[in-house]
Amino acid sequence: MKKVLQEFKQFAMRGNVVDMAVGVIIGGAFGKIVSSIVADIVMPPIGLLVGGANFSDLKLTLKEAVVEGGVEVTPAVTLNYGNFIQVTLDFLIIAMAVFLLVKGVNALNRKKPEAPKAPAAPPADIQLLTEIRDLLKKNAAATEGKTDK
Repeated sequence: MKKVLQEFKQFAMRGNVVDMAVGVIIGGAFGKIVSSIVADIVMPPIGLLVGGANFSDLKLTLKEAVVEGGVEVTPAVTLNYGNFIQVTLDFLIIAMAVFLLVKGVNALNRKKPEAPKAPAAPPADIQLLTEIRDLLKKNAAATEGKTDK
């Protein structure tokens, strides 16, 4: 059991998990902000354009509520398509905001093309063999020059 707890602690303290947790928390808060923008700023003018309708109140009643003696026995069965429209607009605005955010981050992370790097130095044994070859060529050239005279 102790080993499992230790493994869980290592997993939970990894940078990716902590970053993800922060992202989820900020995402939840961002979702509330966007919902408020849609409900309080975007939808009222749209509702005014379509005749003053409040989208969250739009619904199609499939079965009326059953009321007996002033008490609701069974509630009405409704399709709340106005709420669906509201949530869909929330989603579209959040998706657009995330797209623009990712696009901005990618633009900041673009790297300028780097100049080609010089090739890595060869290993020491290859360098030694190259020096020996060059010395042999030099000696061969020097001995040829002496014998030609």
